[in-house]
Formats: sequence, structure tokens, C-alpha cells
Amino acid sequence: MKTFEYVVESLDGDYANLRRTDEESDELKLVARALLPPETGEGTRLKYELLQYRIMAVSYTHLTLPTIYSV
Repeated sequence: MKTFEYVVESLDGDYANLRRTDEESDELKLVARALLPPETGEGTRLKYELLQYRIMAVSYTHLTLPTIYSV
């Protein structure tokens, strides 16, 4: 079964506009919010697999802490 990755671009009433992130595409997919996890908001990354949307875990390993310089 295929797996697709999306990001929620916008919420519009009972619907969400999703943009696919696992391949280059400018098209938005309109999905009923009832099919998405209740915590879904704009910017949420979703994985669609086995006919179900799930929120993807966020990785913070690419972030760096600011360097403090003392004079």
C-alpha cells in the first residue's frame, strides 16, 4: 500500500487544503476535516497510509542553539 505525505496549507470551515510534500506538486487536495486527526491545524504534517491520516512526528535535531559570546 502506498504512503503519501502532506502539509496542511489552510483550513476552510469543514475542509482542509493539503499540499503533497513527498513529491513536487502545486496542486492542493481538499479533504473533509472529519477525516483528519482532531489536533490538525495549519502547518501540520500528515501521513496518509492505509486509508487513514496521521500526524507525523516533528524532528528538532536540525535546530541549533544560539551561541553566547562574552566580551
